[in-house]
Amino acid sequence: MATTSKKKAPARFNGRILMLGFGLIGQATAPLLLKHFGISPDRLRVVTRSEDRSGVAAKLGIGFTVAPLDEGNHEALLAPLLAPGDFLLNLSVNVSSLALIRLCRARGAFYLDTCNEPWPGRYDDPSLPLSRRSNYNLREEVLAYRLDKRDGPTAVITMGANPGLVSALVKQALLDMAADQALKVEMPGSYEEWARLARQLGIRVIHIAERDTQTARERKAPGEFVNTWSVDGFVDEGLQPAELGWGTHERHWPADAARHGFGSDAAIYLRRPGVGTRVRSWTPLEGPYHGFLVTHAESISIADHLTLRENGAVVYRPTVHYAYHPCDDAVLSLHEMAGKNWQRQPRHRIVREEIVQGMDELGVLLMGNDKGVYWYGSRLTIEQARKLAPFNSATSLQVVAGILGGMAWALQNPDAGVVEPDDLDHRVVLEAALPYLGEMAGVYGAWTPLTDRSPLFDEATDPDDPWQFLNFRVG
Repeated sequence: MATTSKKKAPARFNGRILMLGFGLIGQATAPLLLKHFGISPDRLRVVTRSEDRSGVAAKLGIGFTVAPLDEGNHEALLAPLLAPGDFLLNLSVNVSSLALIRLCRARGAFYLDTCNEPWPGRYDDPSLPLSRRSNYNLREEVLAYRLDKRDGPTAVITMGANPGLVSALVKQALLDMAADQALKVEMPGSYEEWARLARQLGIRVIHIAERDTQTARERKAPGEFVNTWSVDGFVDEGLQPAELGWGTHERHWPADAARHGFGSDAAIYLRRPGVGTRVRSWTPLEGPYHGFLVTHAESISIADHLTLRENGAVVYRPTVHYAYHPCDDAVLSLHEMAGKNWQRQPRHRIVREEIVQGMDELGVLLMGNDKGVYWYGSRLTIEQARKLAPFNSATSLQVVAGILGGMAWALQNPDAGVVEPDDLDHRVVLEAALPYLGEMAGVYGAWTPLTDRSPLFDEATDPDDPWQFLNFRVG
């Protein structure tokens, strides 16, 4: 159902790509960088903290440097590898995104990451207040940096699948719903126009609704954390406080919630970890499910960009958050970790070649319209992913699709300064991403978080308004 932009000649890219990190996503991205941008292997170099035990770099013939980066050495190591017009693709963890953005600006290089990372220690520092450990705070630091830098080499932050691609899916979903209801809508050209369209459609809540059903031959063993993507990345973000964009329709303040007290005020946080917070959600194939409210940058940026103000007062904003059901073995891993007071298992296993079946059903669920809830997104099976690209699972390829979309936009807009996924033309992003996303589906449903609620349990609900966060939260 997605529309794409008018055909535009791809931007010529004559520079080099420097990739930081070579875990699952780096290995999945590398072959498609060579294919998508038509570059030779000698123009792609990896810098990472450990040897490539996968052998992928050697198979592709790309340069590989083992050099752990820290606050004291990153400039000296990376500056000689970056010239004007080069592209730094940051797929690492525990390397400050803001520090790399500063370096790229000084070197005249493009930049893109999939997650806004701090230097090590912030996420689990008990001496820091919860607000300082939040994605909200990390975003505000970058927004403060870009206040006087609205031009210069383009740096795209948080541009993977989610955060990243899902911001484009929200815009396309809004346009789909408007077309389905015969609303005469011009293509929105500003944040305010997108917000007005969302309000006109009655959108009260947006979930990033994802169900990963991929399973591997060898199931999870005791003392092991199994996942379809980075274990370190998932645990780090999962142990941050749960965060969500807070809508203007909400009338029940959570007892464990707090505001940040600075910045956009578009989001709140809960005094509990995201992997310890469950919410009700829905996807077309899975149906109703309980997902984890894990903090993600898009929960904040989408809510902020869909905020409407009149005379300085906020008059409209939807509630926005992640509702993630990872693969079943990852759920078992989380339950085991919770039982150990959130201490990580001694063994980690990321599955890719071992996956024997399943898909990643990743999309956005828009709620509040009279026609029902609307889910729009990607249904990518493991079989499709393997046909489309080597070294990929369904989960990794959806991330790579977002990366390619963000890089394509950056090359077409080389002097945009620091931008978020919500700043990008969603048509350009989808044009690059759609070939790698499998089946794209837009499906309406009659589900609400109050559907089939059991009378056996005394849960607080608001039956007068199903779209209250109170109704979504489990327990």
